[in-house]
Amino acid sequence: MLLSCPMEETTKVPGQHKIHFRTLILSDLHLGTKDAQARELLDVLRGIRCDKLILNGDIIDLWSLQRKNHWSPAHTAVVRRIMKMAEKDGTKVVYLRGNHDDFIRRLIPLVLDRIELAEEHIHVAQDGRKYLCIHGDAFDTVTVKMRWLAVIGDISYQILLDLNRFYNKWRAWRGKEYFSLSQAIKAKVKSAVSFISSFEEHLQTLAARRGCEGVMCGHIHKAEDRMIGNVRYINSGDWVESLTAVVEEDDGRIRVVERPELLQRIAERRAAFEAAKAGSPAPAGEANATISFVA
Repeated sequence: MLLSCPMEETTKVPGQHKIHFRTLILSDLHLGTKDAQARELLDVLRGIRCDKLILNGDIIDLWSLQRKNHWSPAHTAVVRRIMKMAEKDGTKVVYLRGNHDDFIRRLIPLVLDRIELAEEHIHVAQDGRKYLCIHGDAFDTVTVKMRWLAVIGDISYQILLDLNRFYNKWRAWRGKEYFSLSQAIKAKVKSAVSFISSFEEHLQTLAARRGCEGVMCGHIHKAEDRMIGNVRYINSGDWVESLTAVVEEDDGRIRVVERPELLQRIAERRAAFEAAKAGSPAPAGEANATISFVA
């Protein structure tokens, strides 16, 4: 039974200082690479509770680890936090295979208590609509048929990220905002635009064949939420550059969110909790804050 109570009356509910989502979808963390934004992700995960966490592929980057180990304590902390969400918070974790972590293919299908490994997953939203959750690499011809070329492309992308890092250090020194070179190139190169369009259409067709109203994917590192025909196409982006996720709110709304918004909501929730615990009024905008939880 879903309950919604005033903040002041629920101070004994475990984890109430965290924001809550019905579902959180993450993809393309690429843990094991030097450009994985593990610390930034950890700040978010520590402030969130969710009923279901869908890890939509390329969570651990085996391709990178085979070339050079960039695994850091922050990467381990992310994995531990996810395990804690399953073990302590009661979150159902669904880990879907991606092309960079295709080593889990040998284990699929596997269900261990609250952790499931799978190739794809049908998510039923609060309103009853079904979403096909799949990484999407199966519709990338290079990844499927020319692995050697995909590896070369991955190395080229890493070089581009290195250039991007130095370029943005210069921009920061000049007082300018972050600018993604790779996203700009994708937007301007005709072949990249054509590939993304074809990728999205193939997934839309697959979702329709499976009797789903929507599809949730990753792979191309481009967050998106739009209708393609009668199918809702949602891409959760990545945690290398865009730092985006897909959330299903407690009221059933599904949308793409960026890290700054999540951090702001986490901070506001924590402030409201501390104010309620101290018996003082919550900060402006938080006086009527409520908490949803499952009893």
